[in-house]
Amino acid sequence: MEMLGAMLGRPATSYFDLEARTCSVTVYSERKPAAGLRKTVTAGLVEIETCGLNAGPRKLTIAKVRREDWAESWKRHFKPIEIGSALLIKPSWSKLKPRRNQAVVVLDPGLSFGTGQHPTTAFCLSELVRSAGGPPADLSPNSRAGRPRSAFLDIGTGSGILAIAAAKLGYQPVQALDFDAKAVKIARVNARMNGVERRIGLWCGDAAKLPLRPIQKFDLVCANLISNLLIAERRRIAAQLRPAGTLVLAGILKQEFREVQTAFEKLGLKLMHNRADREWKSGAFRRC
Repeated sequence: MEMLGAMLGRPATSYFDLEARTCSVTVYSERKPAAGLRKTVTAGLVEIETCGLNAGPRKLTIAKVRREDWAESWKRHFKPIEIGSALLIKPSWSKLKPRRNQAVVVLDPGLSFGTGQHPTTAFCLSELVRSAGGPPADLSPNSRAGRPRSAFLDIGTGSGILAIAAAKLGYQPVQALDFDAKAVKIARVNARMNGVERRIGLWCGDAAKLPLRPIQKFDLVCANLISNLLIAERRRIAAQLRPAGTLVLAGILKQEFREVQTAFEKLGLKLMHNRADREWKSGAFRRC
């Protein structure tokens, strides 16, 4: 980032997508870039690697963009998402009204990933709706609880989107954790904005420290984590599940899914259904 900013004489910004595992560095300039910029940047990256740092695979794009209101234009990328007729995920600026008895989660893009746009998050949301079996009797934001439903645990909550959706759909109780304290803070803000902060138990926690013999077990557990962590902590993750419960595993690259599937099948779990979307694959498991 510093290298690119110095070359163009303009401040550079970076964005790290935790879900896609990519980092984008961008510089906007009102002047036409100097000839040979592409070669200069490539040479700079090579020099960085000679210092022992891995720059990884990269793509350099130089494009002319038209003038516009950037403060508003980026919002076009974040559109409302409907998960069947039971759930609507939308940003705060959307004027889309929910259908009758449709639960609504209002969530803006932020530092913590999870807006429902990513395939892995979308799969988890669809499993939430599938397991809920329909809208709760009371969807008003100030109500304490809707019709009692299954217990839900969200491991790696990020923005809190799954926990918030679960509370809106009437799951009870709803528990969520994340290793990142900042993510937990953001999730609490989002839960408060959606009027469900009293229905969700949110805490900063590590999947590696989940109890092997928990007092509380759950009917539905979502673990949207990287494959290595899922495999390493498979016993702790599976231990949170009730005998007839469903375990949703996401955040898995296609080529890594078979290894994850095998690891959990050895614990007595059976893959019920799965979904592949772009480079990602997610699955829902139950005990045999």
